[in-house]
Amino acid sequence: MSVGIISHPDCLLYDMGSDHPESPERLRVIENTLKKSDIRSLLHFYEANAATEEDLKRAHDSAYVDGLFKRAQHNKIYSLDPDTIMMPFTLRAACLAAGAVIQGIDLVMQNKESKIFCNVRPPGHHAERNKAMGFCFFNNIAVGASYALEHYKLKKIAIVDFDVHHGNGTEDIFRDESKVLFCSSFQYPFYPYNIDIKQQGHILHIPLLAGTDGVGFCESVLKYWIPALINFEPELILISAGFDAHIKDPLANINLTEEDYYWVTQEMVKIAKQSCGGRIVSTLEGGYNLSVLGQCVLAHVKAFLELPFKENSVL
Repeated sequence: MSVGIISHPDCLLYDMGSDHPESPERLRVIENTLKKSDIRSLLHFYEANAATEEDLKRAHDSAYVDGLFKRAQHNKIYSLDPDTIMMPFTLRAACLAAGAVIQGIDLVMQNKESKIFCNVRPPGHHAERNKAMGFCFFNNIAVGASYALEHYKLKKIAIVDFDVHHGNGTEDIFRDESKVLFCSSFQYPFYPYNIDIKQQGHILHIPLLAGTDGVGFCESVLKYWIPALINFEPELILISAGFDAHIKDPLANINLTEEDYYWVTQEMVKIAKQSCGGRIVSTLEGGYNLSVLGQCVLAHVKAFLELPFKENSVL
């Protein structure tokens, strides 16, 4: 068994400043941790392909995509919202981040890998159909899901989002698409602040109060997500893997640990084995404490490999 890791050096090129938490160092820490770990021989590394405008327009309004491409031609700095700054190299990185998810889907659907982790930036789950926000330009997971629905004619895709912030963009894009089951956990009330936490059939929310620990998170997943996922029987599972609910993350107040990320990933692996031949594609969303981010991703990937969880497993 192996796991595919998709990334690209151009995802490191754009930088919103030394005081901005969404930094290129996030990818470097993850790559270094994986390559120095005891699972290195079980990982296949791939260079990401960029999403095309056609790919992006499956999930986003054409005018929105065209607008970002036009801005990119001027090589200037644009503040799209207070936290989301477009500059030279941003468009290239954003296209690679979205394209990595499509590439991962191709790999699992063509049985070349069964599990994929996309080590890419910028993140995507806050990007709405026609709006950039929250460090996100294109909704990477939604671009991938839209591609899988059209290209592989899938009827049931599950998106699981355990980032500490609500994936408002993913919900916006798939609010009326019952072929996509969207399961999202997040600190509440918290950014982006406009969350309607009512359940909507194919949209399942787990709002978590500040201070929630792994026990509370796992109990909610077992109560809400697992029965829904089993009943839905997805043909593909996509994961918006944010690691900013970690107890040491500076941007939130949820108290998860590496072992909690390992556990929730294990649960997704069990569902995937039952319903879709083990096919899972995961992509990086949040996670801003560089001292723990690599270990969180390592725990996530170890669960994909069905290896035991061991803290401090980097050699």
